[in-house]
Amino acid sequence: MKTISFSFTAILVLILSVGCSKKSESQLYIGSTAIDTTSVITGLDTPWEVLWGPDNHLWITERYGRISRLNPDTGALIPVYTIPDVDEYGEGGLLGMALHPDFPDESYVYVVYNYYSGEYLKERLVRYFYDGTTLTEPFVMLNNLPANSYHNGSRLVFGPDDRLYMSTGDAGNLNSPQNMNSLIGKILRINPDGSIPDDNPFSGSYIWALGLRNSQGLVFTPSGKLYGSEHGPNTDDELNLLETATNYGWPTVAGFCNLPDEIAFCEANNVKEPLAAWTPTLAVAGIDYYNHTAIPEWENCILMTSLKAGKLVSLKLSSDGNSVTGQQDWFTDHYGRLRDVCVAPDGRVFIAVSNRDGRGTPRPGDDRIVEIRASGTTGQTGTGKSDDGFSLHPNPVKSGTFITFRNMPDQGQFAVYNGLGMLVKEGRFEHPFRLGTADLEQGFYLLKIINGNRLFSKTIIVL
Repeated sequence: MKTISFSFTAILVLILSVGCSKKSESQLYIGSTAIDTTSVITGLDTPWEVLWGPDNHLWITERYGRISRLNPDTGALIPVYTIPDVDEYGEGGLLGMALHPDFPDESYVYVVYNYYSGEYLKERLVRYFYDGTTLTEPFVMLNNLPANSYHNGSRLVFGPDDRLYMSTGDAGNLNSPQNMNSLIGKILRINPDGSIPDDNPFSGSYIWALGLRNSQGLVFTPSGKLYGSEHGPNTDDELNLLETATNYGWPTVAGFCNLPDEIAFCEANNVKEPLAAWTPTLAVAGIDYYNHTAIPEWENCILMTSLKAGKLVSLKLSSDGNSVTGQQDWFTDHYGRLRDVCVAPDGRVFIAVSNRDGRGTPRPGDDRIVEIRASGTTGQTGTGKSDDGFSLHPNPVKSGTFITFRNMPDQGQFAVYNGLGMLVKEGRFEHPFRLGTADLEQGFYLLKIINGNRLFSKTIIVL
């Protein structure tokens, strides 16, 4: 099968709306999979973390200090708590969040935020108890970490070992990432009660990996591998496979070990190179792992948001997860700065738009959470099937597709329109019906079926 690609703006959007509790704003394509995009909520202020909770709500942090729960089906926002001593300064404020792996049996919420101690900006990790309404019982797990108006990290994620992993930025201090007496520029591994795990690689230390500049994305895959996105300087944003007791080279190494000084440092310190690097930089941010059949083009992919480049990047992993075998970009410049991405268990994807962070240009309704889902579904299935009266097989097609009707008369009329809305084929049919497409050019077409007194539409992709 030939691979074809289409720009985001050139996609056909003249398609009937699907039945959904929220109105789709546009119908687009991920490869050959039709998707709907919907703004679940608008009017947020720099959403930083978006994660899926076991209560089937999205949990969200906003950089000024608010934590909320969002019903993804209704768009209802339920404020949980606003942390009073958060200081939103530059890139700092309320950052990453994680829920205890046994939540809600262990109703603990973990957050990282910046605050002032005297005249100095600091960072702390705090555990709260969620009582079903708000957050109580704050317990400071890490305190007085150096912070700055930039390079503060910080993502939180629980691993399959039930340990909390935390990324810390270098806070602009180039000496810290290689300094084992400093907790910044690192990946930290922490027990849920705040203590140091006995099996950490460096005895008596939270440090799990080192040599990082500013990692704003962390995700574990089901295989237990930990991946992190990493802001580079003027070059070399990175996607890293993060491993215990491993050095990632910063500040001597940016990207791959390919310059003389870098090669010498890498050989002397057993530096692990990134899986991928980007120059010019994208300002990479939140990541998540996608492995659902709803959007098959994204199966076994790391989804990565970018701020400066304003796009979602899908990174196909090898079967062993040790390399990136392909990359595709989506939604470039459509929403603006993208801060985080969350994959729901049913295959829906949620992205956080962050144009009110001081570096973007807010648009009407910003900031927002956007839902991406396979058309005609809630994420459970892909394209080619629906409950609208007929199905196509195959789709995408080369020479033709069979049309199967359900609970409808076996005769009717059909019409096919190209992406410009021009009629290119029409006629009558009797069931069973094969629609020939060998005479059509590659692209997207709209098939309309008039069956009895009912009108249906479906998109056909011709390869």
